[in-house]
Amino acid sequence: MKIAVLTSGILSVPAVQGGAVENLVDFYLEYNELHQIHDITVYSVWHPDVKKHPALLSEVNHYKYIKMNGWWNKLRKKFYQKTHDKEYYHYSIEYFLHEVIKDIRKQHYDVIILENRPGYALKLEEITDAKLIYHLHNEKLDKKAVHAQKIYDAATLILTVSDYIKKCVQTINNKDCKTKTIHNGINLAVFNINAMNNRSALGLQDEDFVLVFSGRVNREKGIMELIEAMNLLEEHQNIKLMVIGSTFYGNDTNENAFTTELKAKAEPLQERIIFTGFLPYSNIPDYLRMADVAVIPSVWDDPFPTTVLEAQAMGLPIITTRRGGIPEEVTEKNAILLDTDEHFVESLAAAILDLYNHPEEREQMAAAGLERAKLFDKETYAKNFFKALEGI
Repeated sequence: MKIAVLTSGILSVPAVQGGAVENLVDFYLEYNELHQIHDITVYSVWHPDVKKHPALLSEVNHYKYIKMNGWWNKLRKKFYQKTHDKEYYHYSIEYFLHEVIKDIRKQHYDVIILENRPGYALKLEEITDAKLIYHLHNEKLDKKAVHAQKIYDAATLILTVSDYIKKCVQTINNKDCKTKTIHNGINLAVFNINAMNNRSALGLQDEDFVLVFSGRVNREKGIMELIEAMNLLEEHQNIKLMVIGSTFYGNDTNENAFTTELKAKAEPLQERIIFTGFLPYSNIPDYLRMADVAVIPSVWDDPFPTTVLEAQAMGLPIITTRRGGIPEEVTEKNAILLDTDEHFVESLAAAILDLYNHPEEREQMAAAGLERAKLFDKETYAKNFFKALEGI
């Protein structure tokens, strides 16, 4: 089939800026390159780091870029904003779609895959006969969404990253039969226990008990509650916390009200907490290897965070929450699942202390995690992704 993939309009593909969605797109494009299944054209925002990326040499995957930055492009976006009110998405995203549609009108595609932007369908169904497929990574489509029924009806197939997101879609149609769950995958060749363990590079000692938080540093990810739990464990000075990530994607160092509050909360922990900031995705396994336990304390309905998959692939016992799609990723054999109730901070501290005091439990959880990780490799994900497209 001849397929077009419309990305989010924020980060580039290949995923030179990071981004979970963009990495997942890369995975199925790599699989397509290896197996030569479809002719795929990806529409993405431009970033200068893509220029020499080897993926652009593919004969079956093609990349078309929309330039969004620079004074001329910013001026055009502003003009678009002034001349197009009441758009579905932010004007910058709608401008991206506007530019993509110019090219789609000139092409013939059998299928158009919308990566986490089901609202694109409102315009696309008017200009193309291609079948529209939504790949939903978040709660972008439920009965509360604007034009929910119209967007749902426009889709031939809806792929969701978890059963949790699938259930959100099915609030629109309880007799739904077009939505399928395709769980995310990761590169198990990269995330494995053979990564380097160089604690001394961060000033960590061998006897330290190291927790790791990896992900965006924002309120929804539960980092504030984790730091509060660390403060409850002040008697255990060798329990350290490593925080990997920034407030958004890439080298974002913007200060905001939340990060100001977070820094104040972390102030008493200066000797026990390390903020690494943004790290290139390729470096994360080496940092995870330094840890004894991964803490993923999401306080929102996290759809299917790949940080959970990465932690269990590294053989880390996991402390996380019963939110969103997280319970689909782990079992009680390799993770402690907590409720995000009024006792959440105390429960976090207790779970950390339990694993701190029971190394044999950590070993058992690590072994269970390594076994479960085999279910979520990127090849299985990509294979299931393309299998779902068959027969549409």
